[in-house]
Amino acid sequence: MKKLQFFFLAALTVLFVSCAVESNEKLSVSSPDGVNKIDFVLEKGVPKYAVNHGEKAVINPSKLGFVFKDGDNFDAGFKVLESKTTPIDETWEQVWGEKRMIQNNCNELSVTLQEKKGAQRKLEIQLRAYNDGIAFRYIYPEQGSGDSIFIMDEVSEFNLASGGNAWWIPAYRDNRYEYLYTKTLISEMDTVHTPVTFKCDDGLYLSIHEANLVDFASMTVEQTAGNNLKCNLVPWSDGVKVKTKAPFKSPWRTVQIGEKAGDLITSYLILNLNEPNAMGDVSSWVQPRKYLGIWWGMHISKYTFWESEKHGASTKNAKWYIDYCQKLGIDRLLIEGWNKGWTPAWYENAMHMFSFTKSTDDFNLEEVVKYGDSKGVKLIGYHETGSNLINYLAQIDSGMALYQKMGIHDIKIGQVGSRLNMKEWHHGQFGVNYYRYVLKKAAEYQLAVNFHEPIKDTGERRTYPNMMSREGARGMEYDAWSDGNPPNHTLNLVFTRMLAGPMDFTPGIFDLNEEQGFNNRSVHTTLAKQLAYYVTLYSPIQMLADLPDNYDGHPAFQFLKDVPVDWDDTKVLNGEIGEYVTTVRKDRKSDDWYLGSMTNEEGREFTVSLDFLGDGNYEAQIYADAPGTTWQNEPEKVAISTVVVDKTSTLPITLGAGGGMAVRFKKL
Repeated sequence: MKKLQFFFLAALTVLFVSCAVESNEKLSVSSPDGVNKIDFVLEKGVPKYAVNHGEKAVINPSKLGFVFKDGDNFDAGFKVLESKTTPIDETWEQVWGEKRMIQNNCNELSVTLQEKKGAQRKLEIQLRAYNDGIAFRYIYPEQGSGDSIFIMDEVSEFNLASGGNAWWIPAYRDNRYEYLYTKTLISEMDTVHTPVTFKCDDGLYLSIHEANLVDFASMTVEQTAGNNLKCNLVPWSDGVKVKTKAPFKSPWRTVQIGEKAGDLITSYLILNLNEPNAMGDVSSWVQPRKYLGIWWGMHISKYTFWESEKHGASTKNAKWYIDYCQKLGIDRLLIEGWNKGWTPAWYENAMHMFSFTKSTDDFNLEEVVKYGDSKGVKLIGYHETGSNLINYLAQIDSGMALYQKMGIHDIKIGQVGSRLNMKEWHHGQFGVNYYRYVLKKAAEYQLAVNFHEPIKDTGERRTYPNMMSREGARGMEYDAWSDGNPPNHTLNLVFTRMLAGPMDFTPGIFDLNEEQGFNNRSVHTTLAKQLAYYVTLYSPIQMLADLPDNYDGHPAFQFLKDVPVDWDDTKVLNGEIGEYVTTVRKDRKSDDWYLGSMTNEEGREFTVSLDFLGDGNYEAQIYADAPGTTWQNEPEKVAISTVVVDKTSTLPITLGAGGGMAVRFKKL
């Protein structure tokens, strides 16, 4: 990876403000383009901030601060010691990602406060104004006391200036983040996970989230009154929100701001608020990939996770899948259920005792690895913890060392269960620290990680690029054994959950029959929409989730062979939350572009400009819904065609209800 290129101008333009700032005097910082502005004020000793986008108020004056244990309020009675503004302008390169070169350009206002009375403790508040949003965080300095600090509440408010609609999933539910999104008025929100997305009555699109979540509780957002929202930290089982000591830093609280829905997708504010790559060159073992898995067959009950006559992870079945990997040109295979400890009740809340080194009686790991190597196919390892972290952490080194010995560099790690160790929330401080520990441990054994039942993404892939992808929402598996995901589900995901980062959604189902003979299931898409997912639902690792024989000889499989998982650039051509989106991405390794377009329950027609293409001609290889195809009517039918285009061309797009379109623009 190229070295980071820094262009800090702070030494030339840092502005120091006198410590004699009076109460109610306003300090301000604006984005480099001047559109987004943050105002900071002490209102009778209470710190508050407000945000404007041009002439539009985005956030009305909102409180800042903390409440510590025993009613120790740390949110009032302050004076300003000093403030300074610092411009930041750097360009850095992602190891992998949806955009290769990213500009981190903002202006930062740092305000140091001190209590007027009592212990006269200090608090620094950093506020950053970006062209695509704003962020703030707290820095509590070393203050001569080594005592533990127990945070009982964070006061941070987001008092939205405009009403509108919100798209959200509820916090504090047993299935973690795996819920369908609800659309309500902002004033009717529950306490919700982030990212939470809004379309305001004034026409702006907003998303509230957090960045660089380290050794802190995850933030949820609660509606307090009308359009007023507040930070709600996920507690430990004893009720404390955060257990820490001085000095400490909070995560960044973020508000992404767009004039179009697609602006939220192409915002890299979350990544920019994380630390640079701490791992150096990892290209020899962190590699974006597509993969097959003995996975869909288990979810539709063709196979079992546990030892049985239908055990999916048998040596015989693994070799059959490896043969298909070779035939289809896919060089990774995920095998789940190969180890001891799986039972028919493996997913139920209990302290299940998995082994991470001992194979089942019908599976020989070394033999399967050698067979895969002979076919040019590497295995992806799997650790299912069942949320019994006591058991997992006792074996984590031996389990990961086994994979390293076998030449395996990819691992999926599951945490099925409503609580970690049947006690703590997955997204509390305990969980945050656990996931970060496992990520760093995986790096010791050169393992790239795919977390399921994870902590939400807050951009740590910039710092630890072995953090490849994660679940963290309702994925394709719900189409195997439930009523399924409705056609608008993924149209919600791209504007909500996926603003945080990559998702292992596990797309690619070609057999769309309502009943396959194993389980009734409901895949509410067309096949063309399944293809479009590989462009619209970003992940550097993409599963080809269906049974491999359903791909064999299918003409639409060519798109899955061609489509990359690592990109040079990304653009959103159109979109509305929960309704439709059209995304184009440029391959990092060629001049080719790819397009994915998809819709909800409503069929659509529109035309898009191809002005994103480079010079010269391209062959547009189009995979579209066949005439009359919808998710309810012959969804498996795909119309495949080609046409020569250039950057002056337009492309008509016709989407059936629940449908999609996928296009490869191959440079001629």
